[in-house]
Amino acid sequence: MIVYADSSFIVSVYVQSQHSASADALLRQRPHIHVTPFLLAEWAHALAGQVFRGQMTASDAQRIDLAFENDRKGELWLGMAMPDRAFEICADLGRRYGAKLGVRALDSLHVACALELMAERFWTFDERQAKLAKAVGLKTS
Repeated sequence: MIVYADSSFIVSVYVQSQHSASADALLRQRPHIHVTPFLLAEWAHALAGQVFRGQMTASDAQRIDLAFENDRKGELWLGMAMPDRAFEICADLGRRYGAKLGVRALDSLHVACALELMAERFWTFDERQAKLAKAVGLKTS
């Protein structure tokens, strides 16, 4: 099974949250999860945001980032190049669904990447992204 997981999902795997148990259960399915450079940038900002808000220390963030990197080396997360048409599709999704669903550009960019990478599933804990993913025919769990 090919899956595109957004940063809300990835963070829930490494940082204890209300979604961590669900994320862990989905990972037990042993999917092939695509990770783009865009997701890596969001990951870095998510950890930095946790430190900024005092939700973790800088050393905790470094430890968690190292665990993520080790899992990338172990191919839990499959590195993929940014899809060529991702921004074009993102803009189209904004035109088609932005006013209806209130999705932001970065939400649409995740869904665009999933579509371009031909993911069978889109895993997110972000409600707007999930609505958009469903609207374009992606399964969200």
